[in-house]
Amino acid sequence: MSETAVRRLLAAADEDGVDCDGLRVEAATAGYRFRTPEIERDGLSESALRDVAADHSAYVTNWHFWEHVAPDAPADRAYLRWLEGADETPVPERYERLAEGTGREWGQLRLSVEGDDDGDRRYEVRHVDDVDAPVGDLERHEDPLDARELAKRDDRGRYRPLKTAPTLRDGWVFADLDPGELVSTVDFVYPATVVNWHREREGDLDVDHWTETMGRQSGIYGVIETWNRQEGHEHVNWVAEACCDDSQCLKRREWEYDDETDLDVDGGDGAFPCREPCSLVVSAARQWTKLEGEESRTYEFELTPSEKDQLEAIVDAVADGRTEEIREADVYEGANRYRTRYLRAKLFDDEGNLCGVETED
Repeated sequence: MSETAVRRLLAAADEDGVDCDGLRVEAATAGYRFRTPEIERDGLSESALRDVAADHSAYVTNWHFWEHVAPDAPADRAYLRWLEGADETPVPERYERLAEGTGREWGQLRLSVEGDDDGDRRYEVRHVDDVDAPVGDLERHEDPLDARELAKRDDRGRYRPLKTAPTLRDGWVFADLDPGELVSTVDFVYPATVVNWHREREGDLDVDHWTETMGRQSGIYGVIETWNRQEGHEHVNWVAEACCDDSQCLKRREWEYDDETDLDVDGGDGAFPCREPCSLVVSAARQWTKLEGEESRTYEFELTPSEKDQLEAIVDAVADGRTEEIREADVYEGANRYRTRYLRAKLFDDEGNLCGVETED
């Protein structure tokens, strides 16, 4: 335990006292009082207090970390305490876990923290798919700002418009981070998730429901309000099912149709909340508003039962993002590329019309 920690403990005891994770230290008329869940000592001289503090250094260094090292921002501090289970694990047990390394998952991130006898914490961030990979096998980063670039594109180099989509590429690690760098790295990968997570825990999350968000739209997006009035909230269920499923977004949807009307679609199981329809949802809803404004037409196609099943399989595979998982040799799978090309060759004319039936405007 460092002399700095002891000196600061004495100063804090002389001023307002110490109260942190089971440690209580204060100056009294008859000397210092030192308490933990294991011991109670009163009437201590400064020298005796130093000795007792040394015997129970885990409590002292833990206090020193949270009081003098961890970030001051309430959300950041709460997040770091959550990461190591500070609010539900006693200090001695927590220090044993920190010595071995402990952590949690945050979306597609695996966050880890290790501690030493002096209470110093060092943090690591990597992809959940790389949890068992040696650090030397991964692309190593030290600057949290690198996470912003890393999160821009998926493993195929495609731009990721939704930062909370489950398409974060793997193969990298941010190692040996300090507390502030850990939170910054997470924020660059998943912006505002830590703050909103903390607001929700404190009961202060400001949720803007569908009707509120759409009421703010103007210009080219104002058309969504018209759709909203005509269709009720059933169409919003379709929007949420399409965009807000766990397979599409790692946030947990907390917004509903309005204050009094919940959606029928599950909001997901993400660790961090979604407080309003995002820009991707708004943009998609605008396009669907235009499409839903079309009048229905009746089209007649002749398909075999297997061809109908195959068309349904193709839609499911595309909607679930499974097309790349279907092997080229697996012609028994409806969305197989060669089988789909065969269907196109058989049923589509030279203008691309299904069964030669033109689309009516």
